[in-house]
Amino acid sequence: MRRYKIIIQYDGTNFSGFQSQKNQRGIQDKIESSIASLNHDKKVRIYGASRTDTGVHALGQVAHFDLDSKLNDKDLLRAINARLDRQIRISSLKEINENFHSRFDAKSKEYNYLCCLSDNPLLLKDHHYIKKVDFNILSDVSKIIEGEHDFLSFSKFSNKKNNYCKIFTSKWVFDDNNEEKLSYIIHGNRFLHHMVRYLVGTMIAVSQKKISINDFKNLLGKPRKDAKIFKAPSNGLILKEIFYED
Repeated sequence: MRRYKIIIQYDGTNFSGFQSQKNQRGIQDKIESSIASLNHDKKVRIYGASRTDTGVHALGQVAHFDLDSKLNDKDLLRAINARLDRQIRISSLKEINENFHSRFDAKSKEYNYLCCLSDNPLLLKDHHYIKKVDFNILSDVSKIIEGEHDFLSFSKFSNKKNNYCKIFTSKWVFDDNNEEKLSYIIHGNRFLHHMVRYLVGTMIAVSQKKISINDFKNLLGKPRKDAKIFKAPSNGLILKEIFYED
């Protein structure tokens, strides 16, 4: 039996998220079905590094699975992709040490959130349209997020004893080639449920003067459940990359 590490790209628009769910259309189900067809129709479980919610996309989702295959890595990659929906692609596949675990060995993750400043219909599918936004305020607020904080205020719900996350990078950038595009980049050691979308939505609210910067600081400094926050829609969120030790 061999263990394989795969990197997955997908358009999550028409899926219920990455993880397999009863009576739902998950990315995991589609990939497992594709691999099973190469395994005498016997199910092969894949283990994803990160759950993504309904409508969320990925360029660097990571998973692993075990399979007894005579195909080399290149041919196995081609065979799996040939049996997948067009909205899902395995961008990389390689045999890896049997002790590797996609979730437990991950050290950090980067998410990007895509926004657009016009209602250009070509952008609206995978960008969140915002208006009357102050970029300088967005930049200032994003820097508050860097460091280690309790993000309970920015989580849909949490039964976790530990809501602390360490954020290495938090910044807003304009697209060099299109002034209508604006992206938020966040890189951290872990993330809570809906955390990035709540951060983005609330930062935008600050820039639109719906709440103050001090209000935002208090959400971090005095974490609490059921805080008044704003959530950005799922269509702009991309799981960009998952990092591991070399």
